[in-house]
Amino acid sequence: MLDSPERRQLMHRVLTLCEDSFEPLALEVFRYQYKHNAVYRAFVQALGVDASKINKIEQIPFLPIELFKEQRVFCEGLPSVLVFESSGTTGQPRSRHYVADPAWYATVSRSIFESQYGALSNFHILALLPSYLERQTSSLVWMVRHFIEQSGSKASGFYLYNYEELLKVVQCLKKQADGRQILLIGVSFALLELAEGYAPDLSGVIVMETGGMKGRRQELLREELHALLCQKMNLQQVHSEYGMTELLSQAYSKGEGIFEAPPWMRVLLREPNDPLTLNPHQRAGAVSIIDLANIDSCAFIATQDMGSLLPDGRFRISGRMDFAEQRGCNMLLWQ
Repeated sequence: MLDSPERRQLMHRVLTLCEDSFEPLALEVFRYQYKHNAVYRAFVQALGVDASKINKIEQIPFLPIELFKEQRVFCEGLPSVLVFESSGTTGQPRSRHYVADPAWYATVSRSIFESQYGALSNFHILALLPSYLERQTSSLVWMVRHFIEQSGSKASGFYLYNYEELLKVVQCLKKQADGRQILLIGVSFALLELAEGYAPDLSGVIVMETGGMKGRRQELLREELHALLCQKMNLQQVHSEYGMTELLSQAYSKGEGIFEAPPWMRVLLREPNDPLTLNPHQRAGAVSIIDLANIDSCAFIATQDMGSLLPDGRFRISGRMDFAEQRGCNMLLWQ
């Protein structure tokens, strides 16, 4: 099944997707996953939904993200080459995302980044992800490692807690002025430690936070976090990455917490107390995500995030649902 023509055709259509073909492809992916994903099929059937009668996106059942902690949400007949795990909290079960095709994940994540920022070969990528680097099952670490390799820069690399070495590399690269941009991607608590401990001049550097205080710091509103980083690091804006273990795709913000997703990823909203009903006209609520690149797992996920939609399809993440446990990627409690 890994190399089935149906699967390969769906993957090709994801990367070549145009706006008008989103809903037809989403319906095809739904039918494909209903057929091949036993957990998703059982969920749809438990709801009493007749899959053959679904003919628009709003009718598609979205799998509660909590099931990734309890079930193997994976299409039948595929090898699990990689298993990504969420950070979770101590004593709590972790979500698991089984990946059959690492090359597909690399292609998708690279395509998304380069569509918004340009070729990875134009960057020096410095990663400040200590809590994730200590956990080798992190999808974020896997993706950033791939980006570092693709950048082809000898200066690109990971940093644990060696902030002084990191700043020396940044200053050296700024003086070198070789035409490449410097991207510093980091977890929120580490960027705050860097800002407060050293107040470095990072003007001209793209600083991108991936969320997450990991219990190391008091949670901050996004505006507070970005204002502090801008003040201490001499920045005009802070960029953000939005992703999670259960998804295959990412969205990026170039400032003000407004995220742009790739053509094959769409955010829809629902009432927090009604997880099964989507409202296409709703502009704020609980976030459900369609990620059509998530072919081998589940493309339709009801998350525990709260958010809002802009008229052009971009979105903001405004926090977590009250009962939701804190997570590692973008779990800052901003309102």
